[in-house]
Amino acid sequence: MKINLAVLFGGRSVEHEISVISAVQAMGSIDKEKYNIIPVYMTKKSEFYTGEKLFDINNYKDIPALLEECTECVFVRSEGKVQLIRRKMKKFGANLISDVDVAFPIVHGTNVEDGALQGYLQTLDLPYVGCDVLASAVGMDKYVMKILLKEAGFPVLDCCRFAAFDLDRIDECVAEVEKKFGYPVIVKPINLGSSVGISKASDKDGLVKAMESAFEFSDRVLVEPAVVQLKEINCSVLGDSESAEASVCEEPVQAKDEDILSFEQKYVGGGKSGGSKGMASLKRKIPADITPEQEQTIRKLAVDAFRNLGCCGVTRIDFMIDMATDKIYINEINTIPGSLAFYLWEPKGVKYTELLERMIRLALKRHRQAEKINYTFDTNILSMGGGFGAKGSKGSKL
Repeated sequence: MKINLAVLFGGRSVEHEISVISAVQAMGSIDKEKYNIIPVYMTKKSEFYTGEKLFDINNYKDIPALLEECTECVFVRSEGKVQLIRRKMKKFGANLISDVDVAFPIVHGTNVEDGALQGYLQTLDLPYVGCDVLASAVGMDKYVMKILLKEAGFPVLDCCRFAAFDLDRIDECVAEVEKKFGYPVIVKPINLGSSVGISKASDKDGLVKAMESAFEFSDRVLVEPAVVQLKEINCSVLGDSESAEASVCEEPVQAKDEDILSFEQKYVGGGKSGGSKGMASLKRKIPADITPEQEQTIRKLAVDAFRNLGCCGVTRIDFMIDMATDKIYINEINTIPGSLAFYLWEPKGVKYTELLERMIRLALKRHRQAEKINYTFDTNILSMGGGFGAKGSKGSKL
């Protein structure tokens, strides 16, 4: 009997379209002999739809027309299992779309990759692929990630964090940055990926403009010193806290006149006929043009950081090498990387279908382990009768 696998993608995120690309790629490679794939598209208004039309990337050119041919649905838990049912119930006929055995979130960005969706799936007690709630939240918040990694002894750049209300004291914020770092600096939203809202500032006016731009996408921003002689290196990790391994390293190639790898370079530039292959379309050097010693250091740091943060499934960890000092820094971790970083595993002989299978097995393993933990007591204090009052046990006169 096939395993019912719900692939969730889209969502209320600025990386919505990238999620669609990543998911369609994955659904085309999942072992269909073993899994019954149920596509679940989340609109930008957080509505859930399913249907056969969702498998074809060409159908997403007209989303309203696509949804007209799909079924709006919801997840429910009943009688010890999770089911996907019609949201608009029919008076006659079946309303059950399918039982769901495991969920595979292929989502990017806020509201979906940051632990929110993972918490929903965990509340349903539905096994799901990828990082758990905490690791997802930590991976999305660049400041929290830095603090935890720095405390554990990992190399990260120092930073300043500001909230939206700090715009009322922008001169003080600028003075703090200038005193701590000087210029140039990088300004980025604290909880976004795909280079959205990120810019470089070389003076006060540029810093103010960069912060205002970043605040359009997040209520908190991060400012850190720019590495002038920068080489970017990415490395994927597959596994869980118990055991994990690193992929080959890649070196993204950006335009000579660009300070930061842009959204368009990552996802648009390499597509054919105006399309996109997600992160797989990015120009890159594989393997990266680094020394064997640098590669060994980066791959070990990647695995150690992955396990330290309690990650699961596949992540991509982005590094920076300061070519002036040869120092290596962890930049950020992507808990659900674009295209699931499959292109970093194929050079190691791990085909995309195998990568996806290993990710699903890790999800089922975590769920089996969780079932061994007691989350409730057999004793029900409510069965003891009245006397508790509105203030609970502290208000009781017993």
